[in-house]
Amino acid sequence: MAQGHSIDEYLETIYFLAFPIGEYPVAGGSSPTLASRVAEMLRVSRASAGEMLKRLEREGLIERGEHKEALLTDTGRARAERVVRKHRIIERLLTDFMGYTAAEAHVHADALGDTFTEDMVERIDERLGHPERCPHGWPVDPDFEQEENKQLAPLAELEPGARATIVRLAEHDGDLLHWFYDEGLVPGREIEVRDAQPAAGQITVRLNGAERAIGEKAAAGLFVKPA
Repeated sequence: MAQGHSIDEYLETIYFLAFPIGEYPVAGGSSPTLASRVAEMLRVSRASAGEMLKRLEREGLIERGEHKEALLTDTGRARAERVVRKHRIIERLLTDFMGYTAAEAHVHADALGDTFTEDMVERIDERLGHPERCPHGWPVDPDFEQEENKQLAPLAELEPGARATIVRLAEHDGDLLHWFYDEGLVPGREIEVRDAQPAAGQITVRLNGAERAIGEKAAAGLFVKPA
């Protein structure tokens, strides 16, 4: 991926790193949003990510914590939430009106993010009937998303015997997102954890009457609501 990412793309990335489910981290928190993580997700050099984080700080969109992690300011958080909401509405436009698969829609929505004005997004939202979620299960309304977070957990955190319903799929890795759909691991699907082997980086689940192994990375990107 090219290194010409916009401010909005960086804010969206920081949002996902800081707020997958749960609360925004505080300085010195357990999962700081560092330049290295931002660079990894955007596939840019650490130096490029560091320079953009400095720019975001100068513009009052982030603050730097004790360990130089990126903390969204109130202004930065509000802008990030608008960007995320726009992305999710565009994804629904692509799937509902244009026939793209859910996995394809994510890639195209990234490319189209700067194409639509705020007014266009509101008109699209109205024409779509105000959808509650994007194709991957993430709420369009950030306030509802943050409230729902309290009920969810990554599949990787569940113990053997636990039953859950898949609610959201991590979007940042396009290959992983396609794999979720290929394997039928989609929002609304009920699963049961049969075995967990952290040392082997693998969880075995029952899905549609059959058992299948899910790697640690995939299990961390499936957000579920325990039964």
